Amino acid sequence: MRSMGFQRRIREALDELEAAGLRRSPVRISGPQGPEILIDGRSVLCLCSNNYLGLAAHPVLAAAARAAVLTEGIGSAASRLVTGTMDAHEEAESAFAHFVGAPAAILFSSGYDANVGTIQALVGPGDAVFSDALNHASLIDGCRLSRAEVHVYAHRDPGHLESLLRRHRGRAKRALIVTDSLFSMDGVAAPLPPIAELAKSFEAGLLVDEAHALGVMGPSGRGLAAAHGVEPDALIGTLGKSFGTAGAFVAGSEALVSLVRSRARSFVFSTAPPPMIARAALAALTVVREADEGRRSLLAHAGRLRTELRALGFEVPWGESQIVPVLVGHNDRAMLLSAQLLERGVFVQGIRPPTVPAGTARLRVTPMATHRPDHIEQAIDAFAAVAAVAKEEQEASS
Repeated sequence: MRSMGFQRRIREALDELEAAGLRRSPVRISGPQGPEILIDGRSVLCLCSNNYLGLAAHPVLAAAARAAVLTEGIGSAASRLVTGTMDAHEEAESAFAHFVGAPAAILFSSGYDANVGTIQALVGPGDAVFSDALNHASLIDGCRLSRAEVHVYAHRDPGHLESLLRRHRGRAKRALIVTDSLFSMDGVAAPLPPIAELAKSFEAGLLVDEAHALGVMGPSGRGLAAAHGVEPDALIGTLGKSFGTAGAFVAGSEALVSLVRSRARSFVFSTAPPPMIARAALAALTVVREADEGRRSLLAHAGRLRTELRALGFEVPWGESQIVPVLVGHNDRAMLLSAQLLERGVFVQGIRPPTVPAGTARLRVTPMATHRPDHIEQAIDAFAAVAAVAKEEQEASS
């Protein structure tokens, strides 16, 4: 019999989340992911996906996965270090290492697993980690779980990073700098060249998470590190965003990959990704390399949305990426705007703490390369209608 007291406390915790506007429930989607999706049987425009190049339902990827199922089965049956390493995994690792210009790579089941496991494998007690204040939760958790001493530097501030590195020089066995390359909730890039210079000067390792830049930024979509000529010690690339599949890889030297393979708990103790996912990711890599036109369309869509939404009076910071944040502030207000847009056929999810700092709830608008110009026009019209309603309500209450 369940504990009545414990169940009561669970309900109380849910009530607290509800009062703070932080209780969550997913939106159920039917059919494939694309520029338009089905919610409750209704086709709506999707403007909050990480499917940046529109590959999640691409026929080339589907064919590769289908063929792999017939020849290699469904599951991997065990962790990579037992019987789980299959031809598809090693071929994908070799291909993605070559893509980002690294000697080796290792495949993980998710970006979260890759970040948590890699940081924990590279540093530990007696070491120091220097982490950007707005790094993704998986990077933050990896830093914490490593049991290294964690130092948080001001967002995108190499000067503050340098002061922390200088203050703690010689006090740790190893030092590791950890940063996203493109911050997922703000759409701004890390200053990678000066950070890389600091890593070199202070003999620190550099881990760069390219989750939202890979496939979109840099030559052939190789990310912001490649765009700036930076070679991080560990480069994390996720495959569930621009590559339309699932999983992630960590690329670096042969020695680094060997250490991660031996020590990353999320690798050692997880069942390997299905071979069909690795085959689909390999197919996606071929498409991504040749997707320059799609990258141009994606960034053009984002630029237009950024300009038009600002003109409508929404608070939208300037930027040059595919991620367009519409800052709202209050949690309930963000979710209300999301609901109002959905009523008008546009799905844009509200983002609340702890995903973003308290008081900075927002709508995260992300177009796809496969959106058409009329899709973007539809989205702008929906935002205009929501802005008009807000103005009427404000005038009525004044």
